[in-house]
Amino acid sequence: MTHSNTPRRRSLLKGAAVAAGALSAPMVATAQTTSLRFQSTWPAKDIFHEYAQDFAKKVNDMAGGRLKIEVLPAGAVVPAFQLLEAVGKGTLDGGHGVVAYHYGKNSALALWGSGPAFGMDPNMVLAWHNYGGGKALLEEIYKSLNLDVVSYLYGPMPSQPLGWFKKPIAKVEDMKGVKFRTVGLAVDMYTEMGAAVNPLPGGEIVPALDRGLIDGAEFNNASSDRVLGFPDVVKNCMLQSFHQSGEQFEILFNKGKLNALPAELKAIVDYAVQAASADMSWKAIERNSRDYEELKKQGVKFYKTPDAILRAQLAAWDKIITKKGDENPLFKKILESQKAFAQRAGQWQGDYMVDFKMAYNHYFGKGAKKA
Repeated sequence: MTHSNTPRRRSLLKGAAVAAGALSAPMVATAQTTSLRFQSTWPAKDIFHEYAQDFAKKVNDMAGGRLKIEVLPAGAVVPAFQLLEAVGKGTLDGGHGVVAYHYGKNSALALWGSGPAFGMDPNMVLAWHNYGGGKALLEEIYKSLNLDVVSYLYGPMPSQPLGWFKKPIAKVEDMKGVKFRTVGLAVDMYTEMGAAVNPLPGGEIVPALDRGLIDGAEFNNASSDRVLGFPDVVKNCMLQSFHQSGEQFEILFNKGKLNALPAELKAIVDYAVQAASADMSWKAIERNSRDYEELKKQGVKFYKTPDAILRAQLAAWDKIITKKGDENPLFKKILESQKAFAQRAGQWQGDYMVDFKMAYNHYFGKGAKKA
């Protein structure tokens, strides 16, 4: 007969209790941090680089230490126009820029930014990209170029000015012979209008203007143009243009690095892109409007681009897309996709959207009643 209080019995019970305690104790796992090195195509002082950092912060905050993205400014690792190759090869884990900067690799890439996009505004172009077939077409181009990247488009940009000029552009003929900076298919548009175009990266534009290497240039918006120093060398800015009226930003990931992340972190990246897109568009309204006022205080004269020049842009664009479409089947395929989406979505937006300028003029225009 075995008694429950024998030494051997007590030893076995004690051992079982220790084992049970170990099993019930909470398991403390040390989360490993995956660090990714990004580079933007923007100078460190530009609001665009700030947008890139905003995206990274959203990812980093939501990942809770499991993923950390560091964003370096243009030129830190590679020149701005070499970002795509650097990400594809894994020299960089990712980057922030615009699709039009890759125009030299396939002319169709410029269609995510250059030109009037059949009357679509920037947000509508993003709608086409995400829900109208654009994303699959962009993936098709990158695959054809053997680029191991994943692209996320976000951040609808406000319509960009025609540009900064030493003298105001009053008529179409004034563009002829002007040494001008732009990028993407806007190069072809301004060339068709008679300008001599030089596609410089953002950080090189103002120094070139200052040294007289170019007579005029466009970059993007009041905040970027102000901090890059445009008002220090040129005092005339022509507002409204079709050369880049529907552009957006691109966040690039090296495909291998992104695919190596667990599903939860990949979901965080996806939703951070969407959150950053909304946040960027709100910040742009706040900052661009303030900097527009500051530029006026700095003595900059703003002019509305004459309708004759806008119509000349559209006519030039028609010639360009016919020529490029004949040369490049993918170019034509993307145009057809954009056109079908724009015809439907544009009619809806035009019919449904009220004229906000009417209300603005009612309260702030000439003859508006004072409170």
